[in-house]
Order: sequence, then structure tokens, then C-alpha cells
Amino acid sequence: MNHPFKKNAKLVLSNGITFSGFSFGAKGTTVGEIVFNTGMTGYQEVITDPSYYGQILTFTYPEIGNTGINNEDSESDNFVKGIVVRNYSNNNTNWRSKINFNQWLIDNNIIGLYGIDTRALVKILRSYGSMNGLITTETKTVEKCLKIISSVPNMSGLNLSKKVSTKKNYLWNETSKTNFDKRPKLPIRKKKLKIIAIDFGIKKSILNRLVSYGCEVLVLPSVTSFEDVLDRKPDGIFFSNGPGDPSAVYEGINLAKSLIDYGEIPMFGICLGHQIFGLALGAKTYKLPFGHRGLNHPCGKNNNVEITSQNHGFAIDANSLPSKEVNISHFNLNDKTVAGLEVVNKPIFSVQYHPEAGPGPHDSDYLFENFVSLMLERC
Repeated sequence: MNHPFKKNAKLVLSNGITFSGFSFGAKGTTVGEIVFNTGMTGYQEVITDPSYYGQILTFTYPEIGNTGINNEDSESDNFVKGIVVRNYSNNNTNWRSKINFNQWLIDNNIIGLYGIDTRALVKILRSYGSMNGLITTETKTVEKCLKIISSVPNMSGLNLSKKVSTKKNYLWNETSKTNFDKRPKLPIRKKKLKIIAIDFGIKKSILNRLVSYGCEVLVLPSVTSFEDVLDRKPDGIFFSNGPGDPSAVYEGINLAKSLIDYGEIPMFGICLGHQIFGLALGAKTYKLPFGHRGLNHPCGKNNNVEITSQNHGFAIDANSLPSKEVNISHFNLNDKTVAGLEVVNKPIFSVQYHPEAGPGPHDSDYLFENFVSLMLERC
């Protein structure tokens, strides 16, 4: 990508390390937790994943933007705070592309920085952990930038799910608008299974997969009460992904605890929903040094391995789980963190990763079928 001779933007980390580069996308200043994603594809889905709310995203893949932006792949109306790339392409060649990548960023007020050594940045984050930082295209001293950064709270203790959760109920009955989803689906039934999805930052492709498996999905806010859920007589309950510190999502934890104690309705949680299940069962969570964000994380147990898509900065403390009430069904095989839970003698399970593959491999799609099977056993 051609760029002006003089560098016109910079990234400042909370520890004072500064990278000078070139601006693209929107102009201005943005602050957030600096994290990195190792995926080689799917940048549109990644940028619109609500789990990244409040974060500035660094792509380790060196060139971003060359497939443009299409009308189908955005996961939500929420966006990252900013992006950092080694290089970006302003040329669109993909047959599905409808808008130029740079223009899309401008339209959605996303500030971008390119032309820095992203390998060096990622090494810093791996060594010192994810930290707050700032991208600016404005004339600001490093001292001024550090003062702005210091005024922004760290991710620990933040309940960001309430920022991205729906404010009103809505019914979802759409499948993917694209025609290349050839994964097998369960036979069509006369009556659709009714699912309540608790929205902590849900992705569109998750809803699409539930509908593809014969479900009608009613999406409810993250602050929904136990009584409201039961009054709707669902066949199953889904706890979604989302951003922030799971231990601060008090309404979600209390709801999950009540539903797990009730124990009669099949429940499935992913990502933040998985962590909320763990907290509701009495476990503790902790912040990972730099998180898991990418499309090639191996998870499994007992020689069964699936390659998964992940996006999270917190994990469940395995030693704090009540062993008589819950089984660990999956581990992240890179670092042995808890990647899956099953509640003993109840139709309730969860995984830390994103089985809807938006973007990512399809290895874990069977989990939606497992969820539906649990509901069918009780219908």
C-alpha cells in the first residue's frame, strides 16, 4: 500500500513503548486494551465480533483488506476500538466484495494504523501481557497519550456485556444468506424447538447455526430474570459469547446459577457464557496474560482433538471447579486451560471456543447438534 513519506500516526502502550506508522481508516484518537489475533482470514467477522468490544486489535497476518467487505459476514453492529496491521490493501478482488475496506473503516469510525513491526508488538504483548494503549493520528506528545491511557480502566473488573447486549427482545429465524454452508442439518420437524438466547454480545452466525438446526431463537437482554426465562417455557437456553471480565457479569451469573439449580432445561454456553457457567457452579476465573484469539487452537481430551476458533482474555481456574458437580470435557491443548464443561446428571454443557466458525474451522459444529439432541430427548 502506498503511503505518505512522513509517518502520521502512532501507537502508544501504557508502558511507554511507542510505534510510529501510517494512518488509514478514520482519523482521531482511540484508547483500548491492545490484543492480537493470529487468524489468517475472516477479518470482517473478527472486527465485528462483540467479544472485542473495548479493545484495539492487532492482526499478526501481515496483509489485511485485500478481499474488501461484503454484505453478509459482519457479526454485529459492534466494532473494535481500532486496528493495527503490518500492511493493508486498498484493492478489492473478491467476488463477494461490495465496499472498499478503508472506506468501511471510515464509515464506522474505526481508526487504523499500519506500517509498524507487528511482530515486535506481539512479542511485547506475549512478554508483558495485554495492556491498554492508544492510537492517534493527531499531534499529541507521548506524555499526553500516557495521561489519556491512565484515565481508562483496565479490563479486569469491567462488565462490558451490558454495553453490547440487546436492549429489547427479538426473534431470530434466519439462516446464513450465503449458499456455501454445506454442513449436514438435522431433519426438519413440524414444530421448531424454542430457544432462549441470553445476549452477552452474541454473533449473528451463532444464531444462524441454531436456526439451521431447526430452532426458533428468542434473543433476550443480559439482565433477563430467571422468572422471565421460565415464563417463556423454552426447550433450551443458550448463553452467548461477549466481552469483558466474566466475574463482573453479576446478573448473568445469578441467572445461570438459578437455571443450573433448576436443572430441567438443556443449556449450552460458549465463551463468556462458558465462564459464567463456571462461576455459577462456584469456580473462579482469572485473566490470561495475552488471551487466546485465533482460528487454530487445538482443544480436546482423551485423544479426541478439534481445531477451534477462540477469542477470550479470561479462563476458568480448573482447581476451583467442584469436581462432584462438573466434569471438564475439553482442555486447550496449548496451555491446558479449561475449554469445556459438563454438569453432572444435568443437560448442561459449555465450551470456551466458538463452534459457529465465524470465522474458523467447522470441527466443533457438532455441539449444536448435541444441544438439539438434548432438547429432543425431553420434548
